[in-house]
Order: sequence, then C-alpha cells, then structure tokens
Amino acid sequence: MVKVSVLIITYNQHKFIRAAIESALAQQTTFPIEILVGDDFSKDGTREIIQEYEQKYPGLVIGVLHPHNMGKNGGINCLETLKLAKGEYWALMDGDDYWIDPLKLQKQADLLDAHSDYSTVFSNTRVIFEDGSPSYLLNGPDMKPYYTLDDLIGEDEIWFMATSSCMYRNNIKEYPAWFRESSSGDIPRLILKAKLGKIGYIPDVMSVYRKNRGGASYADNYYDESFLRNRIQMYSDINRELDYRYDHLLRRNIARYYRMMLDSKQYKDTYFRRAKVAIQYLYLGKPEWDKAKKVIRDYIVPQPLAKLYSTIRLLPYR
Repeated sequence: MVKVSVLIITYNQHKFIRAAIESALAQQTTFPIEILVGDDFSKDGTREIIQEYEQKYPGLVIGVLHPHNMGKNGGINCLETLKLAKGEYWALMDGDDYWIDPLKLQKQADLLDAHSDYSTVFSNTRVIFEDGSPSYLLNGPDMKPYYTLDDLIGEDEIWFMATSSCMYRNNIKEYPAWFRESSSGDIPRLILKAKLGKIGYIPDVMSVYRKNRGGASYADNYYDESFLRNRIQMYSDINRELDYRYDHLLRRNIARYYRMMLDSKQYKDTYFRRAKVAIQYLYLGKPEWDKAKKVIRDYIVPQPLAKLYSTIRLLPYR
C-alpha cells in the first residue's frame, strides 16, 4: 500500500522537470511511494519527458497529462492530480524545484507518524536564482518546532514554507470552491491544513526552491490589477473560512493590496476608480494620519485642486 504520494506539478518546464523527477526517484524509504507528475498541457516537450519516465519506471512514475490548460498558477492542476493520490501522506513539488536530501520523505513521514496532531510538516529550503544571484536559506535558526494557525495570519503576507519543503496528511477530501479561484495555492492550502492540526518543522535543508523567470514567483505582478484583486478575494475568502476570528488582521492585510492597486498600471489615468480604491484602503487599513493624508492628497483630491492648494500655500502672505 502506498504510504506517500509525490505530486510534481509542471507546465512548460522541460529544462527542469528531469531534475525534479530524479530527485523524487532518489528518495530512500522503508515504504512504497508513487510519483504523480501533473502536466498542465505543456507544449515545450515537458510531457514527452514525463512519458519517457513512465516507460522507464512503470507503476512508479505516473503521468497525469491534462487534455487542456487549467491555469491558475498550477492550483487546479494540483487539485486534479491530488484526486489520484493513494498515499496516506502527500508531498508536493513544482516542476522547477527539486529535493536534495534522499531521506526527506522518510524523515517527514516519521514525524507525521509520531505526531497525530500534526497535519503538515515542512523543512528548511535553499533558494537559488536563475540569474546566478547568491542563494540563501529560507529559514533562520530561530524557528519553532511547530506552528499553528495564529502564526500564519497577519497584517502582512506571511510565507516561510516553500512548496517543495512540505508533506501533508491526505485528509481533505474536497477543497472549498474558493480555493480553486486563488492564483496562490500555498497560502490557502496551509491555512486549511492549519485548521486541522499543527505544522511541524524539521530544520534540515531538504529542498531547493528555484526562482526563474518562467516560475510562478515572477507571475506575481504587484502592479497588475487582476493579480491584486485575486489576492484581495483570496484573503476575503480566508477571512470567511476562519469565521472572521482574525478579521482585524485580515482587513489590514487586504487594505495593503488596495494600496498597491493605487499604483497599478490599470489605475494610472483613472481618477474616479482610483479615488474609490483609495477610500477602500482608508476604510479597511485605518492608517496613521501621515499616511492617510498622503493618500487623500495624491489619490482623492482632484489634481487641479491639489495644484491650486500648493500654489496658494506658496503665495506670499500680505
């Protein structure tokens, strides 16, 4: 019986997919695993490489070759691939990442076996860059042995678990509909998992998170309205999912994205739409007066009035 299902989620990553699959094949475990490679209708030769590994490792490497592109930064691809997972636990990896510890699956499964109150476990990760910039470790020495929902909710976006570093209990049979609409899979998934139990941490560096221009991290455009609105909707959905227990924090988090939207390319020359967004930011974020005053001046007061005010202030007093 399969103990751990490995999910490799990919789209047009022919340069990297071999390293991902090979790192999964290199895992040393005392239990059976399966390697499901979900391909979101790649057209660059990625799925041909997957089929090559299927033929070489029948029954172990299983290609989940979707007949059309499902988008959403791999989130729906992941969900559809997860439906086929037979394991008690499952470990996720993007197709441009890879594992560097051959005992990763064994160590993480052992921890979940030992702690029935854990829903997830993650490890430290090395972050590397396609352009040759210096790599670094994602987590420092001050990490806790486990984390809870309280650690994942804040006024800012909280992220310290790389996709490739995690292993989860296979205990969510149906993800909520709102999950499918989010362009981020990691954040809402971890929230849902934290509702079900603690998230354990292993300090060993077991995986590599590769930042490259074809990866999801470069698709997060903080100057693009559609991305920002997707984040606003995601955190609004999370707020509802958690029965508004963290409403104060999440409202301020959502306000951050309204503030970013004021400088997005779609709002550059639209006074009325931008003023409406500015009011939403002020209402949700309740910033300090200095910040609020700047937003009012720059985004709510019509420019002709602002210029007239500036001119009047500069006139000599008689």
